[in-house]
Amino acid sequence: MTATRPTPLLRLAAVTAVTALLVLGSPVTTTGAAASDGSHRRPCVSSPVPDGGPAPDVLRIAEQAKAELGLKSVILRVTDHGHEVVTAALGESMTSVPADPAMHFRNGNIAISYLATALLRLVDEGTVGLDDPVARWLPDLRHGDRITLRMLADSTSGLVDYVTASGFSEAVLADPFRHWTAEELVAISTGKDQWYDPGTNWSYSHANFVLLGTALEKITGTPLDVLLQQKIMGPLGLTETRNSFTPDIPAPVLHAFTADRGTYEESSFWNPSWTTAPGAVQTTDICDLARSAAAIGSGELLSPNSYRELLNPGTVGLGHPTEKCPETVCLPQTEATHYGMGLLVLNDWVSQHPLFFGYSASQNYLPCDHLAIAVSTTDGPHAPGGHSAHTIAQRIAAALAPGHPIPDFG
Repeated sequence: MTATRPTPLLRLAAVTAVTALLVLGSPVTTTGAAASDGSHRRPCVSSPVPDGGPAPDVLRIAEQAKAELGLKSVILRVTDHGHEVVTAALGESMTSVPADPAMHFRNGNIAISYLATALLRLVDEGTVGLDDPVARWLPDLRHGDRITLRMLADSTSGLVDYVTASGFSEAVLADPFRHWTAEELVAISTGKDQWYDPGTNWSYSHANFVLLGTALEKITGTPLDVLLQQKIMGPLGLTETRNSFTPDIPAPVLHAFTADRGTYEESSFWNPSWTTAPGAVQTTDICDLARSAAAIGSGELLSPNSYRELLNPGTVGLGHPTEKCPETVCLPQTEATHYGMGLLVLNDWVSQHPLFFGYSASQNYLPCDHLAIAVSTTDGPHAPGGHSAHTIAQRIAAALAPGHPIPDFG
């Protein structure tokens, strides 16, 4: 890890009117998903070389960004009203191994949007209420009688983020193959005073989602990986999105590399157990990521009321520094840019963009135009770091929907 560049762990914690007629191609599909006629949908493959429409512009943006940002690979997919605009892979997974749209990569906090959507589905079913205190299911949680399911999902619990705790980033990078348990992670957060009284402010904390995953298991009596398959991946046909309790990634693999320990090295199989709740540590491919962007961003699985909660569960207006919570942590939540439930609302876009271990990804959906943008990147040896996938998504959005820019958050 170099002293002049923030680690991906800290960068992750800080987040965490299409102008031309779009060329409508085949409907969105994912590898191995069963079609209604019993056949199999096509694999996730690159589009034919486009002759016109917006696809050449998208590819040009990706190629320029790959060179400018020093990226090893860029994989992307853009859809309009569920139809493919372009799917492409640029660069290499490993030396002499071309990147391919079918390659799997870690989706990080994309899975957090699945946790929140699963919670809201349980609310729609009448199983729980958002304002139920979590002490009902997590009786040993400090202040659990004052923290609600809503506060875990929208990150207003006041719990300190273990990722930003002193020594945590150094510990992860010193032993990147270490397996972290949920108990260890939560103990780091609950062992410190809360940033603020629950529900009175906003700050991102990975602990919220580790606890939410545990609560969902207790509420349903179902292991979290099984629950998310039943509630999210199964209904949406995300057949290439899956949990792993080990650092394994299903083949074909998009390999990642990072210089965060001072030398450029492979990080594909560093242990991601610290990133979120066990059972939600997932891998995916670009076709599933684009499908996820549209489905989660449109509230496809939710009632209208729950979809409104997803986009603003009460966070707008929160986010202000206090004596305990610095302005770099308690970020302002405005109508234009705020945290919903497990996702970001960035102007008119519903977004999420994970970043860690040399991987960067971005899923974005513009409900008013039914436009989805999904990007995955890996770093080259001289990449400056940062949310490169999200930067590319922002540039694509500026070209396809100039009246609806995707702003930064925080």
